[in-house]
Amino acid sequence: MQSQNFMLGGDPLSLDRIRSVLTRLEDTIIFSLIERAQFAHNPRIYQRGWFKELNDLGFEGSWLEWFLQETETFHAKARRYTSPDEYPFTADLPKPVLPPLSFPKILYPNKVNVNPSILSFYTCAIVPRITRRATLALAALKRSNGIIGDEEFEDDGNYGSAATIDVEVVQAISKRVHYGKFVSESKFLEDPSAFIPYIVKPNRKALEDLITKPEVERRLLVRLQKKAATYAQDIAVENDVMVNGIGKANGSDKIDVDGVVDLYESYIIPLTKEVEVEYLLHRLDGLSQEDIDKLSKKNSPI
Repeated sequence: MQSQNFMLGGDPLSLDRIRSVLTRLEDTIIFSLIERAQFAHNPRIYQRGWFKELNDLGFEGSWLEWFLQETETFHAKARRYTSPDEYPFTADLPKPVLPPLSFPKILYPNKVNVNPSILSFYTCAIVPRITRRATLALAALKRSNGIIGDEEFEDDGNYGSAATIDVEVVQAISKRVHYGKFVSESKFLEDPSAFIPYIVKPNRKALEDLITKPEVERRLLVRLQKKAATYAQDIAVENDVMVNGIGKANGSDKIDVDGVVDLYESYIIPLTKEVEVEYLLHRLDGLSQEDIDKLSKKNSPI
């Protein structure tokens, strides 16, 4: 999981530093999706109440939600969620065992958390698409063994392996999406007067226009397509010589590359913008008119 070390100094709101984190998170997300694509859909791990074993434990959620709760419970004790770039999917987590670190004040106090939306679009839209090839291969194998009909599809029984990877994916997506707060704070501090009128008189469209850079988004999607296409190949070295500069691919792609791009284009980018705008709309909460007037006159480069 990629992140900043906030204890080493430097400006955590530097746009170059933020871009570096987001770019490395791309790699984390793509590689995790490639791992998840090796298993079939296994839809029952996303259905609440399916597993009697969990019901017997008094847990009424899905297998994935239970995995998240167990994982995040341990991580919370290790104070993971005291970091300004971490957002849990689970409510009512235990307090850290370790004393808190003295993080610098980076973000304005806020309660923006879109993890429920992330979990929903990931399980409903992303998992079925990226696991399609494994699911179809499983169906063919089952038919060859005389299993036909509804039992052909979707379930390979690897509930633990699939959910373990799912946790990694959704946590990485969560970090990436909520990093929009860092982007918003950075841009706000660069020119508060550009944002304040649309915060005082809330105008979501105007705020979104201020933070949207179409060319940056276009380059991001092109980069993602190239990364996913490259990472999804098995690279072979023939006689210790690299082929075409990067090695020779055996042509067996491990993931739907277009599906990875669509994940960003249709879900991650729009949801990040929602986080950025929602954060800005609360950026003046609790400030006096005098404080707001001072900010309006301020133009501090980062």
